[in-house]
Amino acid sequence: MFKLKIPSFKCEFKTVAVTVAVVLLIVSSVLGYLYYSGLLTLEKKRKDVVGIINISGAILLSEQVDTYVKLISHALRNDTIKAVVLRIDSPGGYADLVEEIYLDILELKKVKPVVASVTSALSGGYYIAVAADYIYATPTSFVGNVGVIGVMPPTLIPSEIVIETGVYKATGFSQLLFPFNLSHALDNFASAVKTGRGDRLKISQTELKRGGIYLGSEAVKLGLIDEIGSLQKAISKAAEEAKLVEYEVVDLNEAFKEVGYSFGSQGSNLTLNWRNLTVDVLNKFQPPPSIWYLYLPSESGFTVLSSEEPMLAEPSIFNEYGRGLVLVDRSHGNRVSAWDLDILMAELADKNITVQFTFSWSELTSMLSNASCLIIASPTRTYSAEECDVIEGFVGRGGVLLLFFDPAYEYISMSELFDPINSIAIRFGLFFAKGYLYNEENYYGFYRNIYVSRFKNSSVTENLNSLVFFTATHIRPSDRGVAWASENTCSSTAERAGDYAVIAMAKRNGTIIAFADQTFLTEPYCYVGDNYKLILNIVNLISKAEVKPTVKEAVEEVEEVAEPKLPVGTVKEFVEQVNGDEHIVKWTKLSETEVLVEKPDGKYHYYYDERGSLVKVELDGIKIVYDTPIAAPPYPLTKGESWNCESNYTMYINNSETRGKINANYKVEDFQYVEARNGEKYFCAKIHYIIVDGFKIGGNYMSIKSEGFLWISHEVGEVKEDYTTIYYVDNSPVSEMHVKLILKSIQKGG
Repeated sequence: MFKLKIPSFKCEFKTVAVTVAVVLLIVSSVLGYLYYSGLLTLEKKRKDVVGIINISGAILLSEQVDTYVKLISHALRNDTIKAVVLRIDSPGGYADLVEEIYLDILELKKVKPVVASVTSALSGGYYIAVAADYIYATPTSFVGNVGVIGVMPPTLIPSEIVIETGVYKATGFSQLLFPFNLSHALDNFASAVKTGRGDRLKISQTELKRGGIYLGSEAVKLGLIDEIGSLQKAISKAAEEAKLVEYEVVDLNEAFKEVGYSFGSQGSNLTLNWRNLTVDVLNKFQPPPSIWYLYLPSESGFTVLSSEEPMLAEPSIFNEYGRGLVLVDRSHGNRVSAWDLDILMAELADKNITVQFTFSWSELTSMLSNASCLIIASPTRTYSAEECDVIEGFVGRGGVLLLFFDPAYEYISMSELFDPINSIAIRFGLFFAKGYLYNEENYYGFYRNIYVSRFKNSSVTENLNSLVFFTATHIRPSDRGVAWASENTCSSTAERAGDYAVIAMAKRNGTIIAFADQTFLTEPYCYVGDNYKLILNIVNLISKAEVKPTVKEAVEEVEEVAEPKLPVGTVKEFVEQVNGDEHIVKWTKLSETEVLVEKPDGKYHYYYDERGSLVKVELDGIKIVYDTPIAAPPYPLTKGESWNCESNYTMYINNSETRGKINANYKVEDFQYVEARNGEKYFCAKIHYIIVDGFKIGGNYMSIKSEGFLWISHEVGEVKEDYTTIYYVDNSPVSEMHVKLILKSIQKGG
């Protein structure tokens, strides 16, 4: 009934062989693991070892640190390993992870010599390196970047479904106080460097904390590293410190891999190709708030907002303006919203003053006649000459113009930066400078939060003792200032301390106030120092503004401008701006054939013939005599009329002379009312011109090209001028000058 099944010998032998092979593989793996983990040393069968631990890439995850901790622990416990070389090529990483590696290396150093060989040790990478007894680098290794990057805690958007027990439970920190944590972290970093390097350190703590990167050849002079040398030299140094004669070199990272240990995310593209990291990517690894000992190149580290990025529209809900109307321009891509101005708006509302956001230029101009104040904050598109004329007219009627600018990336488009705000600021003799201010000795939280402690008596600085501005620029010229940054405050572009104005004022019947910061307006920053008092002063100034109503100009039946007939003895004063610098120009009619123009660079005498044509110009040792007189405009001027003037001339300079030629083209483009600085309006012909002047001097051919507009009225002659001059030497441009001229006053002779 039953058959006995006899197994095949061939099959049985094969099964046994496979089983034996598997067992041998397992045993060898276990023995290898036991050896490398230090549980089985096999010391009698091996030489002494110098172990290499490779620390590379950005340190972003706890899994990476787990790997390094195991490597360091193995080196600490394994008696065969007599010394360790840290091979570092890292920009650092998350602060807590970097500190954990640093502290473990300090424990290792108590037992065995530790030498660092640096390819690149930046920020947290250098933090780890200073734990070593001795540091080598190549001449062009990148070393240093001592400092901290922090990502601010988010703003809590409250929910009635998810609730929390405390104001900081969800965010962890106060936004206002979070920068102080960065200062503490920086102190920890600098202290680690000082402890690790000791008397070898030849750089001051102030300089160290600036975050500079040094080539290896410079770092050795500053005591940041010990010696220029290769990995092989670092290995020899480690062996020497351990008093080894014969030894093996073991790459512990590779040894761990050979026994099947996984390095997790350490080799991922993001950690190794760390130059591709951005703040947005970092936030995915460690959500804000976060602190990093990390070198992050600025082009990848700090997000730049596009000027076209959509922003929330502000409601246009007010038709009745109460006691006043404040317009906020949003038609030029302005980085400002009700979120930024809510405190200012609340205080204005308390005085029954309405705030209205305008989203088109036509909307703004239609409401400007009813406004007492115009706010222009962090624009990203420039203001045209015509738009500036409208704003200048508003100020001339007594309006208040508030200019805010913030160099922080949250507010601006980096591609256009300071040009948009200065397109309007220079109309009033003000200029927002490049860069930002900082103070490394006296700051609020961190070095870019500067104190403002010097004030000039004015309506906007009344009762102020100390302000704090957050990443502010400064305003030129400094003598227009009414508030200045504290002593030892530096500019990021000038890289030196100076007298930096952060609030400046100008008067044109109305008041213009420029602020080099915008953050101070917002919560919680408005509650620091006297910032809230400053806001109240602004509100008080606006509430007292008295703006003259717009006078509707009469329509000219005949659009033409007759020849001005100014009597001898007439004196006119103009305000002239040259590349933003403002001064007074005085024009005097000395006789029917001579006019004197006095400028800061000298006195110009213009001589005319009986027809009013220009025949000669004299200036401090220079005389120009025209072969053909430069004809006066063909009055009366009518729209579309054009004319040309051309003449050769002789120019006498001291005891030498040269020949030159001038060519000028003019065209009446339009007729406009222009408001002078004295508040008077004049009906003017707007004339476009191009003047090209060329002559030889010193063996070179110099040419000068001027192009711009001139406004002439029948009553007073020239009222306004706006032009750009480019200077060429041998047809190559060498300099450029932008000039604006506006009539300030006139006193007729006779």
